[in-house]
Amino acid sequence: MEIKLVRANIMNNLPAPSADELALSAELASLIQHEIAAAGGSIPFSEFMERCLYAPGLGYYSAGRRKFGAGGDFVTAPEISPLFGRCLARSCGAVLQSLGGGDILEFGAGSGQLAVDLLGELASMDCLPDRYLVLERSAELKARQQEAIGRYLPQLLDRVSWIDALPDAGFRGVMLANEVLDAMAVERFQWDGEAAALFHVRSEGEGFAWQLQAGETSDVTVRIENNISGSNPGAGYISEFNASLQPWLQTVAECLDQGIVLLIDYGYPQHELFHPQRSSGTLMCHYRQYAHADPLLWPGLQDITAHVNFTAVAEAAVAADLDVAGYTTQAYFLLDCGLEDFLLQSGPTDTTAYMQAAQQAKTLILPGEMGERFKCISLTRGLDIPIPGFRLQDQRERL
Repeated sequence: MEIKLVRANIMNNLPAPSADELALSAELASLIQHEIAAAGGSIPFSEFMERCLYAPGLGYYSAGRRKFGAGGDFVTAPEISPLFGRCLARSCGAVLQSLGGGDILEFGAGSGQLAVDLLGELASMDCLPDRYLVLERSAELKARQQEAIGRYLPQLLDRVSWIDALPDAGFRGVMLANEVLDAMAVERFQWDGEAAALFHVRSEGEGFAWQLQAGETSDVTVRIENNISGSNPGAGYISEFNASLQPWLQTVAECLDQGIVLLIDYGYPQHELFHPQRSSGTLMCHYRQYAHADPLLWPGLQDITAHVNFTAVAEAAVAADLDVAGYTTQAYFLLDCGLEDFLLQSGPTDTTAYMQAAQQAKTLILPGEMGERFKCISLTRGLDIPIPGFRLQDQRERL
């Protein structure tokens, strides 16, 4: 009863979906309920989250609703300001120059705005990649990305390719993922002081409810217990665990011959992520600029995310024979990549443009905005240069 009341309160505070949106959500809910029945009554939350986000034609990232920007559900750094992509170009350009050329591969390019800003700045630096590859799961987003690049950089469109899988081994250059790891499906668990129990999802009427699978031991629960036991957060503690992170990064590393994997996302080192005061975890949903914590509501209509464990990223990188070359906040990364210089270039003679750019810069770097919440980590192979973004303040000792 308490869960139903909480869900009703959340729904009352959110804009109502349209009839078409509710019909799409109901279709996805029916698909998931059939999978739950076939599985014997419940499925792990990670499977539920995967379907909600990526089910073909129905999942959040697969259907046609607008997700990014002021008219969408959330705003990412590239939509806030072109300053983000221009700064990132300084870091990518330095890597490409050190390699004597190479490619850029962007995972999940969203609206395509980052690719537009990044390629535009690299062109001005005379440091374009040989190819700009986009690995995108969503056909709808792929179409938006193609439209954006064709509109703003038609002269570079033939340099951009969309791929459905990682390239063969031998990749040289930059692999880039901005707000990708937070959208990977996670397990949700509860810690009883000695062991972890996974949350499953079961059907309840036309919707869904939680089901805690206590007393089960699996590879995932063992890995969770190994990670969380040192934090000793206390019984009843709830959090998330990305079981796909290590195999994903291993696969990425197998493609990389020389260069960098640059990951930018919101998250914490492990000792902060599993802090006792963070007792309800970090799972969050975004719907039309509103944030709430009920991922079982309206399948397919809302984004579902969890904060990244950057210690786990670093450990997975080392296991994949990559070097952890830098870790810092988004604020320090952007400042080291010339944010202030770009801001000044917005024009001392155009006060309006400067003030607008300054406000955008504040959103990107202030601690109360994105500056501290978002972190950047660089994973390299065969690259021995000071990487722009990590020279001003490298915080690897916090991992």
